[in-house]
Amino acid sequence: MPSFRYTALTAAGERVAGVLAGGSEQAVLAELETRRLTPVAVAEQREARAASFGRRVSARQLATAYTQLADLLRAGVPLLRGLRLLGARKSAPALSKVFGELADAVAEGTELAEAMGAHPEVFGTIHVAMVRAGEKGGFLEGVLARLGQFLHGQAELRSKVVGNMIYPAVLVVFGTLVMGLVFGYFIPMFRPIFAGLEADGKLNILTRSVLGLSVVIRQYGLLALAGLVAAIIAAWRASKVRAVRAQWEAVKVAMPVVGSLIRALAAARFCRILGTLLGNSIPMLSAMQIARQATGNALMEAAIERATEAVRQGQSLAPPLAESGLFDDDIIEMISVGESANNLADVLVTIAETLEQRIDRQLSVAVKLIEPLMLVALALVVGLVAIALIVPMTQLSQQVK
Repeated sequence: MPSFRYTALTAAGERVAGVLAGGSEQAVLAELETRRLTPVAVAEQREARAASFGRRVSARQLATAYTQLADLLRAGVPLLRGLRLLGARKSAPALSKVFGELADAVAEGTELAEAMGAHPEVFGTIHVAMVRAGEKGGFLEGVLARLGQFLHGQAELRSKVVGNMIYPAVLVVFGTLVMGLVFGYFIPMFRPIFAGLEADGKLNILTRSVLGLSVVIRQYGLLALAGLVAAIIAAWRASKVRAVRAQWEAVKVAMPVVGSLIRALAAARFCRILGTLLGNSIPMLSAMQIARQATGNALMEAAIERATEAVRQGQSLAPPLAESGLFDDDIIEMISVGESANNLADVLVTIAETLEQRIDRQLSVAVKLIEPLMLVALALVVGLVAIALIVPMTQLSQQVK
């Protein structure tokens, strides 16, 4: 997410400056408005984006750092001392360097949230907003502990999704290599043997199809591979366009099996982000704006934008979310109950945990189904190739007799 350097005026007319992370200049202006600051100048800090490469840290490392800092604060260690301790660690050099810079900024009188905002490549908008609320409300250690739990939960969900897809991906790669070897090298060796049968028109359609496919793969395989890579790159670039991304995500959501999984992932991410922000005293409208920027799903962003407008007009959150079609009826009902009972933050976190468990079960079932299906498909192709080669060999042996 890009960062923007701003200059603004406080209600007392004092000029202040700083750096904020946001999805767009409008998002930064909205954030300044929530802080009761009048913007004078807002400009994207491009050099910060270029410098972000090489400063990436894993979510688990950051979660551990937040948890350790929260423990230090609970034990009575001053914030500056805690930041210095985390900055002196050797296990995660990139993260330690960032915390050292945070310590230097805090030592100069900068608030922790503002110092974190100067490192958007490490600290997202959610982190900065929650830390700012914790500093203002005097419960910073609780916020840091929740941030650690939040990041750990996100990392666990991501690892489950990736882990469940590793074996199917290996099967796809292995099967592709095997088929490429069979059709590109093994089958062409039989073509001279079947030349006589082919000239007499005695080859069956299966054998002719297999031999023809082997010729195509042998002559145009590399060209087709290059075209596939080019198509993937073009699709990746097109996905950066908001309109194209929204259309593609609409197609994915409509898919029979994959669609429900994508909807559950988007809903779980939104509920966890919004619930965590609300649980840390972030105002509803600001929390929804931050959650919208952090969902990473164009359809969910549009749904949250409509819901934000409805909430701004004094309406409930549940109806506009229900209209999006991204949330199941039971989730909408739980959100509605949480609004009525005034415990929406806890309900949203509970929904996120429930959805993540559901996603884990769906992935496990899907992987269990994918594995035998892919093995059966591979065995079927190999069997057809074997039949296509054995039948003409039988014809040749009969001719010899």
